[in-house]
Amino acid sequence: RVTELLHIRYPLFQGGMAWISDAVLAAAVSRAGGLGIIAAGNAPAEWVEREIIALRKETDKPFGLNIMLMSPCADEVAALACRLKVPAVITGAGSPGKYMEAFKAAGIKVIPVVPIVALAKRMERLGADAVIAEGGESGGHIGEHNTMSLVPQVVRAVQIPVLAAGGIADAAGAAAAFCLGAEGVQCGTVFLASEECGVHDTYKQMVVRAGDNATAVTGRSVGLPVRALKNALTHKILEMERENSSAQSIEEFTVGSLRRAAKEGDEEEGAFMAGQIAGLVNTVRTCREIVESMMHGAEAILKQTLKIYGKAKNE
Repeated sequence: RVTELLHIRYPLFQGGMAWISDAVLAAAVSRAGGLGIIAAGNAPAEWVEREIIALRKETDKPFGLNIMLMSPCADEVAALACRLKVPAVITGAGSPGKYMEAFKAAGIKVIPVVPIVALAKRMERLGADAVIAEGGESGGHIGEHNTMSLVPQVVRAVQIPVLAAGGIADAAGAAAAFCLGAEGVQCGTVFLASEECGVHDTYKQMVVRAGDNATAVTGRSVGLPVRALKNALTHKILEMERENSSAQSIEEFTVGSLRRAAKEGDEEEGAFMAGQIAGLVNTVRTCREIVESMMHGAEAILKQTLKIYGKAKNE
């Protein structure tokens, strides 16, 4: 249903990562058959419009726009999405309820990211076309549930299509998500290590070199959990938490840290957001290679699983 809903070849979304998911990356994923997504983050509507125009010059394939609803620019970006009639809006950090009527009138498919079952059910009642159930293995701002437990519970709770996110970077992960009942997957970390991703090369190499224990979650004690690659910044934040620093002081300390990672490659003071699955991302590839290897590989795994199951059942 995901491919039919969005007129894409593969049920694979590229995650909306602030300061990272721009027109170049999104266009490459869309051309490869997935859904490329531009991340608005806290950027003004003028920047978002330039990226959408740039993407449409690169491809006529469907794409998405990620809107962080707690952004001070959310109202302007939502209005822009309607004016430019973007094919899909992926929302996070809040409820898209106030924009839903306008999105629907513009023919936009609305797909919120949800970290709990209750929110998935609420989004369905609001009229969402699908939801992305994101587990805490993912990079950036995270919830408490893991993908393995969250996805099947969301699938059972709603009738609309569910995509799985968090801890998925290869064919086996995608196949597992489909076995849990997901009808698509969203991936972020693996696209950090793509040729078309415009992040600083230091960021890419940190992801490629990462092992299974390379990430840390900061901000849990103040209700703002964020997963990123371990460095001096994460150690300092964890130290601030042990000293009972306030959420405000931690937020102020981290202002600009994502930009310093993505654009400057500042290994000490940059916030290199990445998921736990970074340990499986060990080479830089094109977006097409990533998309096709995941989707074709997942299909082969599922076919082989069915073949083995059928043989065992007959025996």
